[in-house]
Amino acid sequence: MGGVRLLAVLSIVLVAVSLTAAPALAQQQGDEAEGGIEGAITGFVEAQSTLGALAVLVGGVALLTASTEKLISYLTRASLDTKLSLFALAIVFTGFEFDDTILALVFSAGELEGVALGTALGTGLAITGITLAAAAIVRPFPVDLPADYIAIFAVSPLVLVPFVLVGTLTFVHGLLLTAFFVAAFAYLLVRERQRDVPVFRNTEFGHELRDLRTDGGVARPDSLEDIPEDRLLGGLADSGIAWLALAVVALAGIVLASLLLESGSQVVIADFGIDQTAFGATVFTLILTFEDIMLTIEPVRRGVPEIGVGNVIGSLLFSVTGNVGVVMFLGEVTLSRSVLTFHLPAVIVVTALAGYFLAGGYLKRWHGYVLGGLYVMYWLLAIFVFGGVPLGG
Repeated sequence: MGGVRLLAVLSIVLVAVSLTAAPALAQQQGDEAEGGIEGAITGFVEAQSTLGALAVLVGGVALLTASTEKLISYLTRASLDTKLSLFALAIVFTGFEFDDTILALVFSAGELEGVALGTALGTGLAITGITLAAAAIVRPFPVDLPADYIAIFAVSPLVLVPFVLVGTLTFVHGLLLTAFFVAAFAYLLVRERQRDVPVFRNTEFGHELRDLRTDGGVARPDSLEDIPEDRLLGGLADSGIAWLALAVVALAGIVLASLLLESGSQVVIADFGIDQTAFGATVFTLILTFEDIMLTIEPVRRGVPEIGVGNVIGSLLFSVTGNVGVVMFLGEVTLSRSVLTFHLPAVIVVTALAGYFLAGGYLKRWHGYVLGGLYVMYWLLAIFVFGGVPLGG
């Protein structure tokens, strides 16, 4: 029932917030910057009435929830049947922020590279200040990560410092950042492949796996709930490839749901003509971050925190390196002084603190309150001292 209540609360927030959030992103993109799948979805939503756009928002929440549940089930089964690390699968399937990449390319194509960079930084901060914080507050959980994994997570924002000091980011800088992202991801995946004992072995699910392997059994853990696909697949139910294919379908559903949430909120905001406010911008960030919140909280709630933490580490790494690199492929960006003096330092500090909490072996509720509190402080300082914040999502 806890998960149902959480879903109900978030659904209400998303719909209610759409009436008060700011239209900044919709104004920034404009028709000339829209294109591809996102442009088609936005065009469809814009053709609907306000009630229709609200229905799209609710549908996006429902699709995101269902797709997230399925992705967790599919990845868990794929990990068992392929003997691959569940943590590694989580990084691959949830660490790549496909919707953020689409958004960055749309911004860059519309000569809004600065907005795209701001969104990437905003996402990096939201990953810890909203996503990880919310997971810790809703349900504290054990963390079992090697020191080198946590170090990569904690120091990844520092990679941006020498590039920001240059003042103007170019195509070459984008290549270097993307290369770092690929190398870091490859390192994590290879390390997981080489480990005799996977991470998060001390969770309930991990204990069951160890007992089964010790006994030489091949049965699935008791904590793994049956799903209809177990019966529908028949003989393929023991095929890791089949579960990986279904995981790709579920991931596509998550990306589509995120685009529906983004487009639906833009249209509803525009229809109501609400002016940009700090509250609106903050909640709009919540809408854009809802995908990561679900991909972190739900796995933790269902006893497989390695998926949630894999999402946090992979998403943060991608946002501050790979996604920024993608922005540079289509144009140069001249950075404002506030990026070096405030926005990037905020990402560095909050990420390092989150890494320290993860290194402690157990993410506690007060850790979530600290991370969330720092995120709120960042917003207040950004708005009242620096005059604005990067949107995250």
